[in-house]
Amino acid sequence: MKASIGARVVAQSNDIVACGGYQYFPPSAVRMDWLEKTEKTEADWACPHGVQFYDVVVDGTRHKRAAWSYEAPQPAMVQVAGRFGFWKDVEVK
Repeated sequence: MKASIGARVVAQSNDIVACGGYQYFPPSAVRMDWLEKTEKTEADWACPHGVQFYDVVVDGTRHKRAAWSYEAPQPAMVQVAGRFGFWKDVEVK
C-alpha cells in the first residue's frame, strides 16, 4: 500500500493496520523527513488517543495536518499506536 502526493511516495508498506476507515503505516515505512509536527489545537489536546498531527512537506509545498499518529491510543485503537495515518492531499491506495 502507498500513501502519495502526486507522484511522490510519502509512505509504502505491506505492513498496514486498518482501523476506523483509515490505513496506518509503520514509522519505518514513512518519509519522516517530510513530516513536521504541528502545534496541538484544543481539539487535539481533548483527543483521548493523544493525537499528534503533522504537516507533510513535499517539494516545498506544505500539506497542512495531512498526517497523524496516536501517541496514547485507548484500548480499542492500541493496534495503531505509533503508526501514521494520512488524509486530505495524501492519496492512500
